[in-house]
Amino acid sequence: MFRQQDSHQIRIGVIGPQAVTDKMMKIIASFPSFAPVPLVFLDVDEAPALAEQIAGQVEVMLLSDSLAHWKVKEHLDRAIPVHHVPITDAGLYKALFAAHLSGHLTRGISVDTLTETMVTRTLNDLKLPHLQAVVYDGPAYASRSRLVEFHQARYRSGDCSMAVTGIESVAKELTALGIPNEWLVPSDQDIVVALERALLSTGTRRSKESQIVVGLINMDDFGKLAIERNNEHEVQKLKLDIHRMVLDYVELLDGYLTYLGGDEYLFFTTRGIFERETGGYKTIPLAKDVKTTHGITLSIGIGFGRSASVAGTNSRAALRKAKEAGGNACFIVREDGTLIGPLEMAEPVQSVLSFTDAELIQRAENAGMTSAYLSKLLHNRARHGKYEYKVHELAALLDITVRSAHRLLLLWIDNGLVEVAGMEKVPRGRPRQRFAFTFFEKNPQ
Repeated sequence: MFRQQDSHQIRIGVIGPQAVTDKMMKIIASFPSFAPVPLVFLDVDEAPALAEQIAGQVEVMLLSDSLAHWKVKEHLDRAIPVHHVPITDAGLYKALFAAHLSGHLTRGISVDTLTETMVTRTLNDLKLPHLQAVVYDGPAYASRSRLVEFHQARYRSGDCSMAVTGIESVAKELTALGIPNEWLVPSDQDIVVALERALLSTGTRRSKESQIVVGLINMDDFGKLAIERNNEHEVQKLKLDIHRMVLDYVELLDGYLTYLGGDEYLFFTTRGIFERETGGYKTIPLAKDVKTTHGITLSIGIGFGRSASVAGTNSRAALRKAKEAGGNACFIVREDGTLIGPLEMAEPVQSVLSFTDAELIQRAENAGMTSAYLSKLLHNRARHGKYEYKVHELAALLDITVRSAHRLLLLWIDNGLVEVAGMEKVPRGRPRQRFAFTFFEKNPQ
């Protein structure tokens, strides 16, 4: 996947230790509204200085934990939203499983960051109510030294055989002291929820809540399916069933639907609702429902715009991308011409989103990579994680001759879109070259 920052994205500061920051950056890739500015600290005391460093460059901040959040809020002068990723009992499941495998659950555990209710609930769920858990009940934002002293005292008393902490620096110090411990790292779902809250708190996001969204839904190869029906009555019944499913989906979006005739529908909704119902532009459940029920795939084009005219034009362009990709796809064209897609439809995708800015699309098309070629490459990248091809594979994907594929590859190499990735030996004949579409990787999302 790839992401180009543009003026319409929301800049978010991402601050935390390396491991958590890397995890947040991986998950933020599925939030195309965000342009992250990551900063890493070795010690939580560094968090306020890092926040101050980027305060004038970002619209919102996300901290790795509650202690870092508290320190930043205490020292930051600027009035911008500051959030943190909460540590929940989901992380305790993983920690206890790791402790069980390492043989450290011989006695009790000492726990900080989590509440006693969270710990008790987790132990009951795991059917470990007999395991003694001593939960830190001191100040909410205790210093590292105080937390280390707490765990050390419980370990030396013999009551606890291991410590569970939500602070990386505490875990490191306990390790140096020879005390078995597990560091509570936030789960993916915890990070997703925190990012959604951060998004909703921004002025940019609030201003786009009511922006118009126009969608076009087209049934792939409906004519062929209609021919297979025994009579016109069955064809009309199929159309009614599909119309009902589309209507139900648009009602879910609080939208307005109109049937354009043939095999196409038009709907209107607002951006805030559409973003929430698609999980942040990730999936279109309607497509899966229609395919599962009737064996029909859909091509969907979504257009954003500051006016109905712009949104409608963009939806038609997005639908064209979906059709060019071979159908069973959904693309979004935003108000500035940037492209998002393909979204997950009836089949799972490895990379749910690709994000392409208008300049990159133009650069690709100037190099002979037509809109149809780009759509197919994006679609194949999302479905199969593929961005390296041999010549005959590329020719088959783009439905062109091997000779034409060779010619295009040379043109794309000259324009910096493709590089030779290596050679592949074959049982007979000359080794075959592998070509990498490096602009997928050089613009990571």
